[in-house]
Amino acid sequence: MTILFKILLVIVSLGLIATVLLQSGKSAGLSGSITGGAEQLFGKSKARGMEALLEKVTVGLAVSFIILSVIVAYLVKG
Repeated sequence: MTILFKILLVIVSLGLIATVLLQSGKSAGLSGSITGGAEQLFGKSKARGMEALLEKVTVGLAVSFIILSVIVAYLVKG
């Protein structure tokens, strides 16, 4: 049982790292000005939709990470 939760914790941790790295920073800087033409061509709504999805996935994975961490700590201690 403990091994299952540890494996799930590692998977959730890697997913959380991946989703955080996929998100664009608040200050896009030079890269934001370079890709500005692409946003005009493809529309900003698609980019906002992807950012919103990544934000929701990040929150879900963060909550899962915290819950799994508490469960694993409880199982290892007991």
